Amino acid sequence: MSCPKRLGQSHSSQPGFLSPRGRPSRDQITQCFIAVGMAAPSMKQRQVCWGARDEYWKCLDENLEDASQCKKLRSSFESSCPQQWIKYFDKRRDYLKFKEKFEAGQFEPSETTAKS
Repeated sequence: MSCPKRLGQSHSSQPGFLSPRGRPSRDQITQCFIAVGMAAPSMKQRQVCWGARDEYWKCLDENLEDASQCKKLRSSFESSCPQQWIKYFDKRRDYLKFKEKFEAGQFEPSETTAKS
């Protein structure tokens, strides 16, 4: 089995890769991780990662995004999660914060955006 560049992305050269719901099965994901030399995180490893992420995000919320107050928690987050997950979670947090401001009517477009 060859894995798509991104899990969940169907390619015509990979018929049957996705389950009927449009998602790869747990076994398929594990096989892809093994194929690229990574072991899929266990349930316990995922829970530790998510817990470290939640603690770090809570610290950021309590310290008004002053990341210097949360260095230890950031370090714990980075050591508990795969690098790709860290990138995803960082982008996800940025998106959620943007969405929160936008929905509250607090979003201020930059000057260049406002001029266009």
